[in-house]
Amino acid sequence: MTTGATGADGVTGTPEADGAADDELWTPVRQGSIADLIARRILDVIASDKLRPGDRLPSERDLAAMLGASRPSLREALRSLKAQGHVEIRHGAGVFVADPATTRTLRDALFAEEMSLIELFDMREVLELPAASWAARHHDPDKLAAVTAAHDALREASLRPGIDVDRLQQLDAAFHLRIVEAAGNRFLSRTLGVLQEMHARGMETTLRIPGRLEASRADHQRILDALLAGDAVAARRAARAHINAVRTAALTRLQADEQEAG
Repeated sequence: MTTGATGADGVTGTPEADGAADDELWTPVRQGSIADLIARRILDVIASDKLRPGDRLPSERDLAAMLGASRPSLREALRSLKAQGHVEIRHGAGVFVADPATTRTLRDALFAEEMSLIELFDMREVLELPAASWAARHHDPDKLAAVTAAHDALREASLRPGIDVDRLQQLDAAFHLRIVEAAGNRFLSRTLGVLQEMHARGMETTLRIPGRLEASRADHQRILDALLAGDAVAARRAARAHINAVRTAALTRLQADEQEAG
């Protein structure tokens, strides 16, 4: 029987289960302070967008082998990266890419304020309209393929009987995040992620509103069509229409809830 590999914190796992377990990414390091070189190599992979916040690194045994380094040196590098806030070592789970410092700082600042629903949607418009336009203009095949995959997963889930609304909300957020990533601006994607987290915490999803699911599905299709056509103007217009429609639905629902509570 083949046993799993032991991670940096004593966790067992398999190469298939670990994040970005690709020999081409983790080429051996050979000179200088080995722990510093390992840390730098891991940061290079994270910076290349091959690993995203929340992704798991390969197990300690596999990563050490791919880097051509000893496991003690790898552990030292991971401890250094943890101290700098680049990775999280979760006992019983593994080593994961941490949120960037910019995301953590922005999240702390935003959650320290009482942000209204109107302000949140205003910020979504500020971020997502140019993102849709840039994504269409850049027309990166790989990133647009990720947008299409996210769209298809959301559409499939929305058509199933016995809809899981919480799951739909997650897939909806993923679709919009893939668009921002396709724009090629990592600061935008990190900022939008924080805003969507706040939005999810601040209100119940609008997908429970009768007719909203079908309307949202049509909105998403128009956005995707414009992106794939490389039409920046249409993509921006479709994104604005979608955000405005969701804003109206959310505010209407909020007012109804307040009236019912009063």
